[in-house]
Amino acid sequence: MNFKLFLLGACVGTSILSGCNDELSSIGTSIQPDDDSIAVFTDTFRIQTTTVALDSIYARTTTAQLGELYDPLYGNLKSDFLCQFYCPEGFKFAHEPIDGRIDSVRFRIFYANTGSGSRNGSWVGDSLAPMRAEVFRVTSPLVKSYYTNTDPADFCDMTESLGAQTYTAYNALVSDSVRNDDYYTPSIVVNLPTELGQRFYDETINNPASFASQEAFNEFMPGVYVTTTFGSGNILSVSASRVQFYYTYMTQGYLGNDSTAVGVESFASSQEVIQLSHFQNSDIDHLLADEEFTYIKTPAGVCTKVIIPTKQIASLMADRIINQVPLTLHAMPQEDWEYAFDAPSTLLVIPEDSVRTFFENGKVEDNLTAFIATNSTTDTKTYTQTNLANLVKKQIDEHPDEDLRLLVIPVTQVTENNGYTSYTTAVNHYMAPSGIKFRKDDEVMLFHIISSKYAGEEI
Repeated sequence: MNFKLFLLGACVGTSILSGCNDELSSIGTSIQPDDDSIAVFTDTFRIQTTTVALDSIYARTTTAQLGELYDPLYGNLKSDFLCQFYCPEGFKFAHEPIDGRIDSVRFRIFYANTGSGSRNGSWVGDSLAPMRAEVFRVTSPLVKSYYTNTDPADFCDMTESLGAQTYTAYNALVSDSVRNDDYYTPSIVVNLPTELGQRFYDETINNPASFASQEAFNEFMPGVYVTTTFGSGNILSVSASRVQFYYTYMTQGYLGNDSTAVGVESFASSQEVIQLSHFQNSDIDHLLADEEFTYIKTPAGVCTKVIIPTKQIASLMADRIINQVPLTLHAMPQEDWEYAFDAPSTLLVIPEDSVRTFFENGKVEDNLTAFIATNSTTDTKTYTQTNLANLVKKQIDEHPDEDLRLLVIPVTQVTENNGYTSYTTAVNHYMAPSGIKFRKDDEVMLFHIISSKYAGEEI
């Protein structure tokens, strides 16, 4: 029987694309005895889709989003972040400031240098929208939550601003020669109080224990909260953030005479410390209530739930092998107004109750319980996962009285190549603003399961 099942799977695998209907059909008789012919079935079922809120996502990352943006369809999105800074163990200033004095303190917010425009990877929205970044002091230790519904007010005194700076994503004051330099990275520079830097330097002299470990440093300098307090129309993709202490020190010149030089000590957010992304979505109730379409909005907005009727499927498949369960989601064209959201290119299809552990444990798609659906390149935009058979079979075996409930979530894949093939090393939530609208009319809610068995024999 095991050999028969092997032949059955192999034969059906080569015959699926030939097309079948709901009638019993025999194939493979040229390689098996007459009483072992294979019957292949195509059965049609109806799925259900709805839009559900995804108000928080797991985002353990050193990148961030900063700004605020309103879309006529997808509503408002505000993005900001909290971060700590990495401190080398036993840190000391590289040079002694003249008179032990710090000259200035700057906080830099870096974003990718990929040119101007609304869809370039550096930002989404109007590149010339005036915005104001503001930095607040973190007063309570950050916790390793990594979920994006963390309330910054739990960790900050929002009345204690450290500094603010107005900016536009496209800085027209930068010359084209500088902008086109491979080493240029645009940034927002926020001037912080010099007293903050002076206190920092004095601590290295008077209490070096504050720099003996990362934990001790976090107690002395818990971090900052970075947000926007003015403007709307643009969200930056922040690649790094850094606090810098500038000072003047004495050095020896080329001719042996004393001269002055400018020193800088820099502390950046990194993987060794906590960074918490924070997203607020509003004006999305109409997406949840829409009965004609389902929606996806990122980051941490809404996603599409798919219900596959495995209770109905189970009774029909009792004596069959499930060979292929394709899932296709049909998207509507993107909106054509200025700065309309782009559609995400990659979707994760995963059981609703597995989302939390999937991202927290750093899993990748395995085509058993987690699947990737990719965007077609045709004018008719579709996202297809060719075979959910393993997941449907697992649901029938373990929970035959419950329908299979899936969430469809935009993700980014991190891949590597070993010289022979490319493979996924990480799957993360898609963090940039995006949106897509799926049809849910009768025509696209039908899906087909291909199954098989030996004709005239119970399996």
